[in-house]
Amino acid sequence: MSGVLPVRQVAKPWGRDVLPAPFRAPQGERIGEIWFEPPAELPGLLVKYIFTSDKLSVQVHPSDAQLPGHGKEECWLIVDAEPGACLGIGFRERLTAEAMREGALDGSIERLLEWHPVEAGDFFYIPANTVHAIGAGVSLIEVQQNSDVTYRLFDYGRPRELHLDQAVAVARGEPYAAALRSYVPAGVACRLVEGPLFRLDQITGAGFETIASDYAGAPFLLIPRDASAEVDGQTVEPGGCVLVGKGEAMTLAPDGTYLLSQTI
Repeated sequence: MSGVLPVRQVAKPWGRDVLPAPFRAPQGERIGEIWFEPPAELPGLLVKYIFTSDKLSVQVHPSDAQLPGHGKEECWLIVDAEPGACLGIGFRERLTAEAMREGALDGSIERLLEWHPVEAGDFFYIPANTVHAIGAGVSLIEVQQNSDVTYRLFDYGRPRELHLDQAVAVARGEPYAAALRSYVPAGVACRLVEGPLFRLDQITGAGFETIASDYAGAPFLLIPRDASAEVDGQTVEPGGCVLVGKGEAMTLAPDGTYLLSQTI
């Protein structure tokens, strides 16, 4: 059965007290993440908006092979970026586990990361074991395996727990593969992810027919970017996320831009 997903706002030290429309932060709170609660039909897939005013920790996630049932692969679509905004993904050169640990302890790991300047439309797939950090001034949509296991290597002196042993054990000390990055502005249809864990497409309403057969066999999530959609009689606006059940009717604005995602 379809349904607009409930929203959870998550306060973060690096979040914002003023969010872009249609979101609004409660008075006195710095909201860093907007979560859409995963439905029972797709429990392994989590969609978020992330808004940053400061850098996130330097961190890494394990794979399912390393921590069964708790692996985390994710991807980011930049929806807005302030001048100079960057993402730290992978390292400028190969690092040994010992060098990574030393960098985490003395803070030099931040300089060892490759910092990628970003703008709206940039897309990055982040495999498990990739060391990464989201910089300040970024707004993005994240689609990920539904896992909350994060190992922090460095957190700029914030009073939060670090996980050096676990992080170094799973992290790959290598540069980020250029093939995992692309550019897809609003209004452009593109397959962003094709497995191994989930698929993700950006489409226009008029172009859904070209990929409809890929999504016909199982429920999927629909995320309106700039136009509303109607699913089984329910309207979902930009800033929302809706479950589309198998075989349910869906009406999209012909010139609207949408994201669709489904586990594989």
